[in-house]
Amino acid sequence: MKNHSHSRRKTNIFHQRFVLLALSWCCIAAVLPVRAADEATLPAGTSSAAASEPEAPPSGPPAAAPVSTAAPTENVVVNLINLMVKRGLLLPQDAENLVAQAETEAAAAREKQVLAQAQAGAAKPAPAAGQPVSEQSASGSGEDVRVTYVPEFIKDEMRDQIKQDVLAQAREENWAAPRSFPEWAKHFRFNGDVRMRYEGDMYPQGNDTTGGLIDFNAINKGSPFDTSAVSNPAFFPTYNADQDRNRIRLRARFGMEVDLTNGFTTGLRVATGETNSPTSQNQSFGLPNAGGQGGDFSNYAIWLDRGFIKYETGGQPDKKLAVNLGRFDNPFFSPSQLVWDSDLAFDGLAVQGRYQASESLAPFGTIGGFPIFNTDLNFASNQPQKFRSEDKWLLGAQGGVEWKISKDFTLKTAAAFYDFENIEGRLSSPKAPLTSSDAFDTDGTRPSFAQKGNTYMALRNIVPDAYNSFGTQNMFQYYGLATPFKDLVLSSRLDYSGFDPLHVWLSGEYVKNVAFDRARLNAFAQNNLNGGPGGSYAGGDSGWTAALNFGSVALQKRWDWNANFGYKRVESDAVVDGFTDSDFGGGGTNLQGYSVGGNVMISPHITAGLNWMSATSVAGPTFGEDVFQFDINAKF
Repeated sequence: MKNHSHSRRKTNIFHQRFVLLALSWCCIAAVLPVRAADEATLPAGTSSAAASEPEAPPSGPPAAAPVSTAAPTENVVVNLINLMVKRGLLLPQDAENLVAQAETEAAAAREKQVLAQAQAGAAKPAPAAGQPVSEQSASGSGEDVRVTYVPEFIKDEMRDQIKQDVLAQAREENWAAPRSFPEWAKHFRFNGDVRMRYEGDMYPQGNDTTGGLIDFNAINKGSPFDTSAVSNPAFFPTYNADQDRNRIRLRARFGMEVDLTNGFTTGLRVATGETNSPTSQNQSFGLPNAGGQGGDFSNYAIWLDRGFIKYETGGQPDKKLAVNLGRFDNPFFSPSQLVWDSDLAFDGLAVQGRYQASESLAPFGTIGGFPIFNTDLNFASNQPQKFRSEDKWLLGAQGGVEWKISKDFTLKTAAAFYDFENIEGRLSSPKAPLTSSDAFDTDGTRPSFAQKGNTYMALRNIVPDAYNSFGTQNMFQYYGLATPFKDLVLSSRLDYSGFDPLHVWLSGEYVKNVAFDRARLNAFAQNNLNGGPGGSYAGGDSGWTAALNFGSVALQKRWDWNANFGYKRVESDAVVDGFTDSDFGGGGTNLQGYSVGGNVMISPHITAGLNWMSATSVAGPTFGEDVFQFDINAKF
């Protein structure tokens, strides 16, 4: 109701100002005398009464009689107002107010004019017999009305200027303008992008096709795998390593941010995705997901990708503090995808700070806590006694500095420590399962999402007995990460702007898992082994990447471009494979190889890109994958 009243007041104000403008022009048109185009204007200071008195007849032909027009009567003004009331342009009460206001202002103007004439000692001459009476005001008070000739082109210019001024003020003050937005709408900012991608996944000859590339993620997301069937024989789920694939993929994202004032901002974003993968919003055309969406022109799923509340303070050039709560973009400085995929969202709380210590030096830092996994409240659902929660957390801290080394060189470098609490698997209490639905007390320690590369261990301590024919059947098993993860990460980017607007920048990262436990891995590892099952552990705990880039740092106008060349080596247990790059080598760890690519802006909101990535395995079964991508991305 308040908004309606506010809009109504603005509409009435607009109508009143429009009516005043119309009345003003009606009065000007009625009062001003029509004169010949070549007639000279009255001398300055000459009253209309004096101008109306005839001068002594000059010698020669008699002069033409002056032409005058009658001043507007009260009926004309009232009729105009009544007509506007009839046509709905003005409310009756507003019409009465306008008439009263006009009479008040006219009286005040007359008093001011009389006072000025009295002070100047001006006296009105009485009209002689036969002489015309001077023009008087509509009130009949006998006051002189000063009349000055205004040419038509001057009146046209005045009319256009007043019209422009009034319309400009109307737009600025939102006088019921149909194209204006209410004040609250100005706080909303919308953004999004739609990307079409052709992707070719190609596998060279020589890849392992004997069953060594086990897909532990497929096991952990479904029913436990009966390991007793392996000797029957049967195979674990495995990754594709020999059949090339061609895919057309869509990524569509739409987001909104709302300025809540006083430093607060909130926002959300939705995105496509063939699964709820944290590292990709790609939807392959024609591919149905686990829920049945997609395929045969069916609709595709939409997922909640972002949802956050943000508070910022100290926004001066020399200092800044931001608090993020919810599901938001990566808050850490990450110049590559060695540790974190570029599409990954962080759930939880992050605090970011930056201080401009001098013109060339700006330290910064970030700390945060992020829940990774929370056990089902009713786990295990098929028994009355419940198991304890196997909550997993990420605690992260990063500190760094941005240093303007010289006019052309800028270095940004940082060190971070990421502590993954309870992310590793744990061996369960001894038990003999009767069916595949029987739960064990450490089933919750298995990853809810993974790509490939990490080393896994069996979670269930299954007791051989008569129920499972002493280990020959019903050996239902899940798998968890075989080592803890506490990553120390060094990140740097060196930028050279001597070719401005083109830049050259070198970026790189190094990571080491300081919680790596080789003895534990040798005892429990199920993959990444020399010589297959029964062999010794062959993985590693570190990784690094470097990339050389040239071109525009940000693509902003048509034909802006950039190109890059990089190399990466990430060992099996350097980082959690579920959070790292999802494109290189098909995603995950235990990969090494190079990448080359480039992007160009072909329209103010359209970019095209090409990427080629070639990767091979570091340890374990032989694996290689080449990935080619061609992208068209529309962003708004």
